[in-house]
Amino acid sequence: MSSAENDLYQEVVLEHKRAPRNFGHLAQPTHQAEGTNPSCGDRIAVQLRLDGSQVQDIRFTGQGCAICMASTSMMTEAVKGRDVEAAQALQQHFRAVLTGEEEPGEAPLGKLVSLAGVRRYPSRIKCALLGWHALMHAIAQHEDEEKRA
Repeated sequence: MSSAENDLYQEVVLEHKRAPRNFGHLAQPTHQAEGTNPSCGDRIAVQLRLDGSQVQDIRFTGQGCAICMASTSMMTEAVKGRDVEAAQALQQHFRAVLTGEEEPGEAPLGKLVSLAGVRRYPSRIKCALLGWHALMHAIAQHEDEEKRA
């Protein structure tokens, strides 16, 4: 990673840690899930309001390291207003980039690509993925409801 990329990574992470987007409780969520990373103490709760298969609104609460909070904040910006399928695809690409299965420049991540540097720190990958795991659990609740209907 070049110095410029590293600077961007640091700047984006710190900005989202200082002022996380969509932070706080969501009035009348339709789905919610929590995630915990016992190795570092990160705890994130994600609340969604789904309208059909669209993420109408999303919020999160909790506490965690800068990477966890920045990743979750950026996640909420990236999936808000999109359909569930698009959110799932984005999560798969993000995870693949962090685990080295996909190159950052080839993944359709938008601003999330600034977190690609986490892949160099395997112990921090769980931090970056915690909010995403909670989001996928909340979406799984929705899919279970759809199957039962």
